Amino acid sequence: MSAGSEGSVKAIFYALGANLGIAIAKFVAAAWTGSGSMLAEAIHSTADCVNQLLLLLGMREARRPETEDHPLGHHRAAYFWSMVVALLLFFMGGAFSVYEGVERLGHVKPLANGLVAMIVLGVAVALEAFSLAGALREIRKTSGGKPFLRWFRESRQSELMVVAGEDIAALAGLALAFAAIAATVLTGDPRWDAFGTLAVGLVLMVIAVAVMIEVKSLIVGESAAPELRRDIETFLAAQPEVADVLNVITLAWGERIVVAVKARMAEADSISGAEMVRRINAVEARLQERIPAARWVFFEPDER
Repeated sequence: MSAGSEGSVKAIFYALGANLGIAIAKFVAAAWTGSGSMLAEAIHSTADCVNQLLLLLGMREARRPETEDHPLGHHRAAYFWSMVVALLLFFMGGAFSVYEGVERLGHVKPLANGLVAMIVLGVAVALEAFSLAGALREIRKTSGGKPFLRWFRESRQSELMVVAGEDIAALAGLALAFAAIAATVLTGDPRWDAFGTLAVGLVLMVIAVAVMIEVKSLIVGESAAPELRRDIETFLAAQPEVADVLNVITLAWGERIVVAVKARMAEADSISGAEMVRRINAVEARLQERIPAARWVFFEPDER
């Protein structure tokens, strides 16, 4: 397992442990207080637990070996399960919360024991912050110092991207739910709780859409990260066997990458075919030694 994959697994387990405890506490508080915001948060935390189990399933499936039917392996299975998780976050978390908010605006219910709900939410904020801190710690190990938003746009680690998005959505939702319940307690107007439920749902849906857009790009087919592409091109151009790099195509394939190279070889007119093959193999071997993620390298000598 690569360092990036290990980091994703750690982040998933941080989130799973935190969300399991949070979900139980929220359901108890929702039943006790009758808070729509608390119920929306409880459903969201339950959906997050399911999501993290699905991410682990995707990572396990991605490690299946190559077969005749899948000659490049199953690494991209992680992208499929990340999309499933984003959809669940949208519908089980966001859309349900919006529905619950609209329902409670039409049928206003009084809030009981609001202080209990606020205490539970405060504890949930602490646990969710612990989970997000773990995810950010793993992100920093591989981000090369990039700002978070740039890392989010350029990352090919779909599982870590989803966990970070979930944690951010959870913290934002908790803050909104806390504010809604506090407003309800202070004013005695339960409509604030309904508005809070709506706001939680909208936040979850917006973040879920952002995650879906990035994962869709990976499923369609993205190149390796920009700095890795530049590293590959620079390395190839520096090889003594290569006179000129004509084109390099990379494709993210889970935690691996596919590299296709078209290059003009040095002394191409004066060497035999066997020597050309030997030189190409030597360049490929050095590239894979420098960049272990380059699991598949396809090299085409050309004159154009």
